[in-house]
Amino acid sequence: MSSSAAGTSSKPRAASSQPSETSSKRKRGVFQKELQHMMYGFGDDPNPLPESVALMEDIVVEYVTELVHKAQDIGSQRGKLSVEDFLYLIRKDLPKLNRCTELLSMNEELKQARKVFESDEEKLRKVFEVDEAVEG
Repeated sequence: MSSSAAGTSSKPRAASSQPSETSSKRKRGVFQKELQHMMYGFGDDPNPLPESVALMEDIVVEYVTELVHKAQDIGSQRGKLSVEDFLYLIRKDLPKLNRCTELLSMNEELKQARKVFESDEEKLRKVFEVDEAVEG
């Protein structure tokens, strides 16, 4: 029996004009504004057709959903889902991988900056409390 007759194949499905089963269950238009801005940034009209935005949203949500399901399959072997599971899945798409690693490193830098800011803020608060206690 061939793999295509056995049920699911590893080949991606061809896009159809019919909404997928998962897209009909979810709330539509959640990413409308963001997608409009992204479409404009990539050369589309400032106000793209609502049908175009809806189609892009369906494509993006389906892609992300499939990626998450694949990552869950990989993570379930270890018992947990991690960022590395996603990086593993996009390892062959170098621009995407580079962008993800860049965003992850920027996220770490922001976490460190927040931590330093919060500790400095706490130190200042203690200094002001001591000053108020001395003056009062």
